[in-house]
Amino acid sequence: MSRTRRRNNQSDVSSEVKLSAPAAVRALAHPARLTIVDQLYQGLDRTASELAELTGLSPSAMSYHLRALQRSGIVVRGERRGDGRERPWRAAARSLTLSSDDPASTVAAADVITGGYLEHLRSEFRRWSLAEASESDSWRRVSGIRRSFLWLSEAEATAAAAEFAAIVDKYTAGRDAAQHPTGTRRLMCLLALVPEATEREPETPR
Repeated sequence: MSRTRRRNNQSDVSSEVKLSAPAAVRALAHPARLTIVDQLYQGLDRTASELAELTGLSPSAMSYHLRALQRSGIVVRGERRGDGRERPWRAAARSLTLSSDDPASTVAAADVITGGYLEHLRSEFRRWSLAEASESDSWRRVSGIRRSFLWLSEAEATAAAAEFAAIVDKYTAGRDAAQHPTGTRRLMCLLALVPEATEREPETPR
C-alpha cells in the first residue's frame, strides 16, 4: 500500500517520511489523524486547539492523537507563535508515504484511510450541491466525479500514474499553502488508481 501527502514550499523539513513498520502504519488508522495529516501536509502549522475545533474533539484528546503521530515521526512541534501561548504542530516532511508488507496493517489502514477520504468527498459534494445554484456556469462545469475502467499494461499504468501526479504537481508546486493567490478557491481532488486484484487459481491436490 502506498499513500502520499505533500507538504509544499517548506525548506526546513526533510523531503519525505516513509512509514513501513506496522505500528507506524496503524498510527494513521483514525479519522481524526487523517484530518491532522490533511491539514499539516498542506504546509500549514496548527495548534492542538485549532485541530480539535476542526475535528470536534477536545484539545486534550487531540493532543493524545498528535503525540501518537509524533512518536511515529509523522508530525513535529513547530516554532512558537508571536503570542507564545501554544506551540503549533507541523508536518515532519514535505510528503508522507505509507508502505507495509504486513497484510493486517495494510488492510486496517487502507480501510480507515479510504473510508475517511470518501466520507469527506461525500460531505463536500453535499455542501456543493446546496450552494451550486448560486455559482457561475464555469464553476458548475468544473465540479463532478468520473468513474472509468481502464485496461492498461504495467508500463501504461505506470505512465498514467505519473501523468496524473504531474497534473496535480503543476498546480501545487511552489505555492505556499498558507498564502493563496487572489481569485483562487480550494478544490478537493481525490485521485485513485486501483488495479483489479486477480484471483489465484486453486492449487491442484497432488
